[in-house]
Amino acid sequence: MTVDQTQRVLASVGEVLAAADAASDPTGLPARLVGPALATRTAEYVWATATAGARPPTALPVDEQALVVPETDTWPRTQLVVSEQPDDLQAPRVLVLQQASAREPYKLWGWARLLQGVQMPPTAAPEEGSPVLAPDEGGLLVPPAEVGARYADVLTNGDASAHAATFQPDSFRAAVEQSRNTLATSLQGAGAGGLSETYVAAAAPVVTLGTADGGALVVTELTTTSTVTLTGGATIPVEPFYAALAGGVSTAGTSFSRVFTGVLVVYVPPADSGAQAQVLAAEHVVTSAAAQ
Repeated sequence: MTVDQTQRVLASVGEVLAAADAASDPTGLPARLVGPALATRTAEYVWATATAGARPPTALPVDEQALVVPETDTWPRTQLVVSEQPDDLQAPRVLVLQQASAREPYKLWGWARLLQGVQMPPTAAPEEGSPVLAPDEGGLLVPPAEVGARYADVLTNGDASAHAATFQPDSFRAAVEQSRNTLATSLQGAGAGGLSETYVAAAAPVVTLGTADGGALVVTELTTTSTVTLTGGATIPVEPFYAALAGGVSTAGTSFSRVFTGVLVVYVPPADSGAQAQVLAAEHVVTSAAAQ
């Protein structure tokens, strides 16, 4: 992909998003969205409708400030685009574009927000392309195929995880832990029940691209299931957004579950560098819910 070709793809993605966003209607999204991006944008329209527009969909600029293009002659092909900063001054996004086959158009597979204070590692110029690394690539601190599962274990067990020292502390992990602890404490304080959360990474990254220093950028999907179990006949009101996702329920009887669709972009350093792996960008959005 040349820079000009990527810009044309981004423009096409932007046109599809603009039309769908204007109507809060996901019908046209599959033309240019797939995977986590499609699931997340569809859920965001439910949220926008449930809040009468008070919570609009995530701003996704389609003007690039950096490209990480794969050097490959096979499919699927996946490249990363670091966007310009949105007008609302939130963090730039890392857009993940994927072409399933030679005759398919590039589609937006997912996006993630750059975390505060991080910098993307140096990569090859788009004209050269970055090497596509195998899931079991050697010479890295963590094999790409294991990055997601090890990070999920850190989210589950915190500093007690056997892999905690592998990853730098990051604001995404801190936000997940804070939200989980706050909700669990409120449930226990009210005597209403308890909370359990599971974090499951995809079996393999969607792509791993080599960096100029011999490290890698690993992009993977993370699914979080958060379940509130109620006790003593307690019920809890269900917010309109979650009610819509759960089929219109207004209260939860014995349990209420939310499923978050997440995208992670992780820098993995060379094994002999002495550095830790670092989460560079993350996204984490509720895409389904169920009540019993």
